[in-house]
Amino acid sequence: MSSEQEISELDARARQGETIVPGGNRGKSLEAQERLAEGRSRGGQTRKEQIGHEGYQEMGRKGGLNTTDKSGGERAAEEGIPIDESKYKTGSNN
Repeated sequence: MSSEQEISELDARARQGETIVPGGNRGKSLEAQERLAEGRSRGGQTRKEQIGHEGYQEMGRKGGLNTTDKSGGERAAEEGIPIDESKYKTGSNN
């Protein structure tokens, strides 16, 4: 556990723009960097829990079709690639 002085010093360094927590880039305080790092580390897992395993796979297929000028959904439709969005489990159809 860090002492209050250590926390204060880390917070001051973060306020000067230094990255203190890996993955906490752009956090303007020690606490903000910790929240950013936690969000990045759990983001994909949280989404997978929200839409289910099959939905997560379908989302990956669709995302992999993205180009700079077209979304994955547009490109899938143009090329006849089936994307089954019914596999996306949501809060209303868990």
